[in-house]
Amino acid sequence: MGQTIEITASDGHALLAYRADPAGTPKGGLVVIQEIFGVNAHIREVCDGFAADRYVAIAPALFDRAERGVDLGYEEKGRQKGMGLKGQVGWEVSTIDTIAAKDAIAYAGKVGVVGYCFGGTVAWLGACKGGFDAAVGYYGGGIHEMLDLEAGCPVQLHFGTEDQGIPLENIDKIRAAKPDVDIHVYDGAGHGFSCDHRPSYHEEATKEARARTMKFFADNIG
Repeated sequence: MGQTIEITASDGHALLAYRADPAGTPKGGLVVIQEIFGVNAHIREVCDGFAADRYVAIAPALFDRAERGVDLGYEEKGRQKGMGLKGQVGWEVSTIDTIAAKDAIAYAGKVGVVGYCFGGTVAWLGACKGGFDAAVGYYGGGIHEMLDLEAGCPVQLHFGTEDQGIPLENIDKIRAAKPDVDIHVYDGAGHGFSCDHRPSYHEEATKEARARTMKFFADNIG
């Protein structure tokens, strides 16, 4: 359904992006932000799913500044490499490249951002710095350290009670600091619960979270 294209960020950096277009007139656009595993099969499938729901969906390759075309699996070797690439890239240029993806699909109308894992934190940064119309973050582990920022759009966040990398106290910090953020926590779900390529996939939590995500985007984008 989708295709790999090249887009250009405001600082001149050219990066790859996977874009999936809906059949017919789009409701709007969604920037899909990768996990630490790059724009891999799972992220491309997520884009295709949003396109099936009539959104133009684009996933920028945020690791292109360190290594072009990263596509990792979920084994330990892939995780270790992804963590290293995350450290090389950093939050600032990830936000710049996320905004570039938003600009690339501005023709679709209002644009939201949705991110997973590493991308969940980037989605929060997009909400605060990117000029998006709505933002959704799944298990973004760095958000609790960025609460000095203020979102410029409605935000919805999803977490699991069994996420060893995001203790419930960190979620409580977000709730206390950002009472307007729509936060959902799923019993029995761990990190990466929405990825059916991972052992931590939790079908019930995924269905609930996606239904809430789609209603949230329908309410704020179209």
